Amino acid sequence: MQLYRGMDIGTAKEPEPARRGVTHHLLDIWPVTRTANVADYQKLARAAIDKITARGRVPVLVGGSGLYIRAALDDLDFPRTDRGTRARLESELAALGPAALHARLAELDPAAAAAILASNGRRIVRALEVIEITGRPFSATMPGYEHSRPAVQIGLTLPRPELDARIAARVEAMWRSGFEAEVRALAAAGLRDGKTASRALGYQQMLRHLDGELTLEQARDETVRATRRFARRQESWFRRDPRVRWVDASKPGEPLLGEVLSYIGSPRP
Repeated sequence: MQLYRGMDIGTAKEPEPARRGVTHHLLDIWPVTRTANVADYQKLARAAIDKITARGRVPVLVGGSGLYIRAALDDLDFPRTDRGTRARLESELAALGPAALHARLAELDPAAAAAILASNGRRIVRALEVIEITGRPFSATMPGYEHSRPAVQIGLTLPRPELDARIAARVEAMWRSGFEAEVRALAAAGLRDGKTASRALGYQQMLRHLDGELTLEQARDETVRATRRFARRQESWFRRDPRVRWVDASKPGEPLLGEVLSYIGSPRP
């Protein structure tokens, strides 16, 4: 979501002074009206990685969405899109809601359904589209866990109560930092028309507040709940990847940095 211009507070985008002269790539490159897809991101990310390595530097990827990380690091090939099939499935999504389509996906491809949130209509539609186009399960399009280039993957872990507390504090900080004004400005720039950006955590809840569906407090509380659900699903995704080396993020400062650096400097398996 940090690819979108203006989505700063809600995505915890580092302001320019905090970047300390370190070049950050793929920030603020798309308007909020553009629909994101992982195939486009793969091209952009790999091009940036190639340019960085050509300068003799080590690229650091920070995030985020497990599928997008795999697209950058692994040999993922993405099936084509069929406009007619996509349009029909999107019409069904609008008429029936994501839960009904998720139930259909669970029958056709239980593994894909387990990896996709029941509320994520866009990804559910894509999975069903791939199944119809290829005749194969959507999960079958995911290769084994093999890097297309050398990489070390590090995951940060926290005790669940501490993680939940940090999420609540993070959302509270968003509300105090002018998040409502940010979303109002983006709504004027067409946020509601953006199929991807409008569904971002916090943004979809704040849009519902601006539309009179939720109070400001309800929007905040729903953002906390949705973020906690998302964090659990993301952890489940990354736990399936045997290449991720887990680091206890509850350790303060230097011990954590030292452990991360020891992983980066250790021999590749």
